[in-house]
Amino acid sequence: MTDEEYLRRAMQLADRAADAGDVPIGAVLVSGDLVLEAKNEKETRPDATAHAEMILLREAAERLGAWRLSDATLYVTKEPCVMCAGAMIAARIKRVVYGARDPKGGADGGAFDILRSPKTNHRLEVTTGVLEEEAAAQLQAYFRQKREKPVNEGIPSETG
Repeated sequence: MTDEEYLRRAMQLADRAADAGDVPIGAVLVSGDLVLEAKNEKETRPDATAHAEMILLREAAERLGAWRLSDATLYVTKEPCVMCAGAMIAARIKRVVYGARDPKGGADGGAFDILRSPKTNHRLEVTTGVLEEEAAAQLQAYFRQKREKPVNEGIPSETG
C-alpha cells in the first residue's frame, strides 16, 4: 500500500474515534508483515497517554517482543505531539508519515521541533503533508461541531 492509502485508513480510524467521543486521530503502524491500527482513546479509557500513536507503539512492542521498532513506519492523521514524538524516538521508529500540521502542539515544527532535533539520540525519517487538507478538515469539522453543541445538551431539564 502507498503512504496515501495507509493515511486514508488512519482517517477512517479517526472517524471512529470521533464517534466514540475522542479527538479524531487515527494511526497505522507497519513493520514487515505486521500492520496494526489504533485510534485516540483518551476519553474512552480514560487515559491521558491513550493517543493512537502510543497505543500502537505499546502493541507493536508486545506483538514483536521488542521495544526497538527500527523497521516500522507509523502513519498518523495529525502531527505528533511532544509525548508521541518522544516515544517514537525512544522506540527507534524508522519513519513517521502524517497529514495535518499542529501549530499549537505539534512536535515536528508546529509548536516544538523534537522529531528533527539534532540533540536526540535517534533520527527518524519524516514525511509530512500527506492528505494534509483532508486531515485538517476532519479535525476542524470535529471541533466546529463540538463548539456548536448547545451548552445544556445531555443535561435533563427540570421537567423531564
